[in-house]
Amino acid sequence: MSDKDWNKPMVAEKGKMLLEIVAPSRQVVRSERVDEVVAPGSEGEFGILPGHAAFLTTLKSGVLSYREANDWHYLAVDWGYAEVGPNRVIILAEGADRASEIDLEEAKVAKERAEKALQEQLEEHDYEKARVELLRALTRIQVAERHGQK
Repeated sequence: MSDKDWNKPMVAEKGKMLLEIVAPSRQVVRSERVDEVVAPGSEGEFGILPGHAAFLTTLKSGVLSYREANDWHYLAVDWGYAEVGPNRVIILAEGADRASEIDLEEAKVAKERAEKALQEQLEEHDYEKARVELLRALTRIQVAERHGQK
């Protein structure tokens, strides 16, 4: 998709939703044909279908999936916000990677590094940072293994 395509106005197909997933450095997903979204809300996983009531919520690190017709797509997302309307879902995430974009070996190394750090005597701030890195690595491994790489 060219830069020009990202800037054109989006209009959902009839009976579908618009979906935009944006991370700080890039737009990860932009689709006008989404039938369903399942996201990791901070209060629990939630699903969205066309016509859903509007709401705004926070996201936790986890697996975000969306369906276009019969095709499911999976991403690992790092904390953020979801704005939902009757015909659109906008996700602003601290990080987001499609299954095909995840380097599985790199994610496994990050997991081992975080687990090792958690075994050490850490200050509270450093412990929390290592815990967050472990959660991020586990999510990326899950998405890559189940939905991308084997």
